[in-house]
Amino acid sequence: MRVLITGGAGYIGSFTARKLMERGHQVTVYDNLSAGHRNNVPAANLIVGDLKDIDQLDQALVVHRIEAVLHFAASCYVGESVTNPSKYYTNNVLNGFHLIERMRRHKIGRFVFSSSCAVYGVPTTDTLDESHPTQPVNPYGHSKLSTEYMLADYAPAYGLGYTSLRYFNAAGASADGQYGEKHDPETHLIPLVLDVAMQKKPNVSVYGTDYPTPDGTCIRDYVHVEDLAEAHALALERIEPGKGAVYNLGSGTGSSVQEVIHICEEVTGSKIPVIAAARRPGDPARLVASSSKIRSALGWKPKYPDLHSIIETAWNWHQRQG
Repeated sequence: MRVLITGGAGYIGSFTARKLMERGHQVTVYDNLSAGHRNNVPAANLIVGDLKDIDQLDQALVVHRIEAVLHFAASCYVGESVTNPSKYYTNNVLNGFHLIERMRRHKIGRFVFSSSCAVYGVPTTDTLDESHPTQPVNPYGHSKLSTEYMLADYAPAYGLGYTSLRYFNAAGASADGQYGEKHDPETHLIPLVLDVAMQKKPNVSVYGTDYPTPDGTCIRDYVHVEDLAEAHALALERIEPGKGAVYNLGSGTGSSVQEVIHICEEVTGSKIPVIAAARRPGDPARLVASSSKIRSALGWKPKYPDLHSIIETAWNWHQRQG
């Protein structure tokens, strides 16, 4: 299949691009490199472009005879979305609309959307399944849910087939240590903790120690990036015209910030100094997924089911970076 991946030079997008190429798909990556990295994908597969440049996007869809789109390009920081919601509605909703409209005009009928557990808001159950109410508590979650609504409306009207993947906390690196997680600025917990273990930073901040959890810190569900990539490939290959599907992607197990730090200490053999900080706006206390639906429907089975093995791959990559 001829596939366009927006944001395909980023962390999750690039893992998915490599996965699809391994499975024989013809992949074109469309990325403005504001958050992605040129060396994450082969030069021959990369178009440096922005979704707001509608003419360039249109040309990419036509020239490469695209049959399906996987959409990763988005702004993705919860805290920033609270202080600068305009950026999130522009990048995530408006640009997403232009992309889907161009797909409609060119009769491109397969779409895989990189959504988020942020669409759920504050959980009312310990483990979230897809039937949980969607009540986002921050603009980032609102922007993702807005696109999901758009897709649900376009599917019956225009014959678009789509899958929205609501994943939880992506983590880890490739088994060979060649590719890993690198953001600027880095806000994700595991790479921040490993930077301390590498003595690149003196300590790690823990945002909130008074949550209603056993140790007072936030609980999150971590899923390996290669398992996310596999889920995107499975979703793409099972899309049906005019029909939509929504799946959670997570391990089903929650780990607190303190537990993540402890496992990082075990893996690295280093003590991680911690500084307590105020809560970040828009952060729920607990987000843990039930992924039984995608396991049953698509046969998805994570290769990295526990946090220790996920962190081991991330540490291997960090050490190779020096």
